Amino acid sequence: MPAQRLFSRTIVRLSPQADDEDVADFLQGLVTQDVTGELPAWAGLLTPQGKTLFDFIVWPAGHGELLIDCEADAAGDLIRRLSMYRLRRKICIEQDDTLGVYWQPELGDGGAPDPRLHDLGQRWIAKASADDESADDAWRKHRLALGVPEGRAEMADILWLETNAAELNGVSFSKGCYVGQENTARMNWRQKVNRRLIVMPLVSADEARSKAAYPELGLAVVHMRVSELDPATLPHWLAEGEAGDN
Repeated sequence: MPAQRLFSRTIVRLSPQADDEDVADFLQGLVTQDVTGELPAWAGLLTPQGKTLFDFIVWPAGHGELLIDCEADAAGDLIRRLSMYRLRRKICIEQDDTLGVYWQPELGDGGAPDPRLHDLGQRWIAKASADDESADDAWRKHRLALGVPEGRAEMADILWLETNAAELNGVSFSKGCYVGQENTARMNWRQKVNRRLIVMPLVSADEARSKAAYPELGLAVVHMRVSELDPATLPHWLAEGEAGDN
């Protein structure tokens, strides 16, 4: 049976080019989640103001390398951004087209639960094959049914905590500094998440507040004020977080 591949995703490989170079240390100072501990981990790369530029999943690899599972359409921009921060560090940052990202909706052997939410299913990285079948439509339907935003179309230019990153394990408040950390930490300390990204029926969505619309699924991703949210319509993982904040 052909493997179910996410063709909308690609792999960016970070490789040390010197014995004393530490790729995890480099990435740790840039992204929102701790990448020196248990992996895979979902993380964001933000603007200095704490707004979302990219979201991705960081995977371990051998020989001191890390793999970034990211949007295929964003890979070039992500590589350029990471390279800007690299300065003179001896790290190679390049897209690896020999690998693919694979997904199935149920948990099982051979992969890892999605670090955002186990209900999202299982994913893994493997050698890409010409026989792979696309799972992109099934993945999008499954993800949106669970109310989880992803990617630049849905999340770009939104404050990281407003993307529900804290509830989806996308931020560490103890790891130390990273780009956009000051504003993100201040929002958390003050409990000032005034807006959130919400997946809702397209017919109920305010077009002016919509980030992305999916007519074929009847859904939209909307940036809404917390005061306007109906707790009864929130996904369980977010409703539990909102209840804990009150």
